[in-house]
Amino acid sequence: MSRIRYTRHLPAAFTAAGLVLALAACGGSSTSPDSTAAAAPSATTVQLDPNADLSKQSLSMSIWEGYSPPDLPQRVKENLKFDLKIAPHATNEEIMAKLTAGATNFDLVFVSGQYAQALNEAGLLEPLHPELIPNLANLYPEAANLSYDKGNAFSVPYTWGTTGICYRTDMVDAEPTSWNDILAPTGKARGKVLMMTTERWLALPALKALKKSINTSADADLAAAKDLLLKAKSTMLAFDDVTFGDKLKAGQAAMAVAWDGWCPTDDPKIKFKIPSEGSDLWADTMVIMKSSKNKEAAHAFINYILDPKVHGWVAANILYKVPNKAAMDQVDPSLMKTYPALTMTPAELLQGESIIDLGQDSVKYTRLSSEIQAAQ
Repeated sequence: MSRIRYTRHLPAAFTAAGLVLALAACGGSSTSPDSTAAAAPSATTVQLDPNADLSKQSLSMSIWEGYSPPDLPQRVKENLKFDLKIAPHATNEEIMAKLTAGATNFDLVFVSGQYAQALNEAGLLEPLHPELIPNLANLYPEAANLSYDKGNAFSVPYTWGTTGICYRTDMVDAEPTSWNDILAPTGKARGKVLMMTTERWLALPALKALKKSINTSADADLAAAKDLLLKAKSTMLAFDDVTFGDKLKAGQAAMAVAWDGWCPTDDPKIKFKIPSEGSDLWADTMVIMKSSKNKEAAHAFINYILDPKVHGWVAANILYKVPNKAAMDQVDPSLMKTYPALTMTPAELLQGESIIDLGQDSVKYTRLSSEIQAAQ
């Protein structure tokens, strides 16, 4: 089993502000934080052939490096009879820059939920044809209740999870139970806390501590969050979105804001805790581009991924939960014991707040992150 590190959320040179402008040029719109669904901008007009000869099609896909089995192209060729070409991307922002600039060379892409919502609002996604994806039946019913795409109209969740506190039991005076334990650490943990710079996840601890929505765009909420984060910066060790698990294992850090699958609980001294104020529910998704000329192959690919044996690879190797009940039922119980975050139920996950696209208000989070990092 390999533990893959990849940069699903890390900022790239293409900032959220640039993303907003690009989407605006494509017809994207700002979304209210109170929105519970992102309706497709237009009805399905393409008629797909359920009996299409897939051997005459091919598939070009972009996904994060290490986020799928290394031999996936060979598997697809053997099982679906068409060629799969993978062009990896490092970040959501990287692939979004290409798509919103007019790239039409991708049939299917993997993006996080709020980015799928933004692409759909820009009119760039093909509405799904459920009749071509019978393995949708393997998904938990809760997988159709994600705020960025109620009913899975244009996206299929690939992984899902939450964010919490990853900590060393021997380097804290007591188990952390609140986001305030990160923001204002005391005792042994003071000066040994890691936080993220990724925009929405930098703000998350402060917003939750203030009992505000992580999708808020209210200036007063973000100003209050900024005050908390500036105070927290003086008590922390560093910002670290990637190697926080290594620093915890090495004893350099006592606590870190962490995505559940990245908390290295294979070390018996390290535990994962969701604070009492609650957290988020993030998801990574598969979407089909409206410009694709291989839409039957794209649907067949998604159906193949949702096969329990294929989808189960993700939980066993990346250590993120998948919203596929049949796949999760096959996960080795010993792995569940070592990584207890894998045992979180869909009902528990749905207690978290789904991250949605904020349209032009995303710039506010970009500005917040920049200001916190630049502050002395």
